Amino acid sequence: MTKLNELAPREGSTKGRMRVGRGPGSGKGKTGGRGVKGQNSRSGVAIAGFEGGQMPLHMRMPKRGFNNPFAKEFAEVNLWRLEQAIAAGKLDAKKAIDGEALVAAGVVRRIKDGVKLLGKGELTSKINLTVYSATPSARAAVEKAGGTLTTTKKEAPAEA
Repeated sequence: MTKLNELAPREGSTKGRMRVGRGPGSGKGKTGGRGVKGQNSRSGVAIAGFEGGQMPLHMRMPKRGFNNPFAKEFAEVNLWRLEQAIAAGKLDAKKAIDGEALVAAGVVRRIKDGVKLLGKGELTSKINLTVYSATPSARAAVEKAGGTLTTTKKEAPAEA
């Protein structure tokens, strides 16, 4: 049995790195494999995307879309995932279920800006659920199973 501190690659399977610029006898001396003159022979070269002064492709392309810096990101949970966790005994259907309970049960990794309930799958357990928001089909499924659904999302006031 090989010990962890005795592990080594097979003989001849690895090569040492080439030490450049160490004299003419090494075969990679003087210019160190960089050729003669020019930008690439110097240190500090940063030419990724540079097109010799021509407008680079990424700047010639039109800008599209918009990234909302204030957009909320939700942890999404489907009905089948809740039912699966209840069947596995990770969630207690008799207790109130909220974001913290879902994280503790391993249903979602983190709450982010809130939990959104989606309507995919069947729900047979009667549960008392508190989430940020829910789709109409998810709300209908929870109520059909005899449970209650509370959303914490603030509804926008109706425009006059």
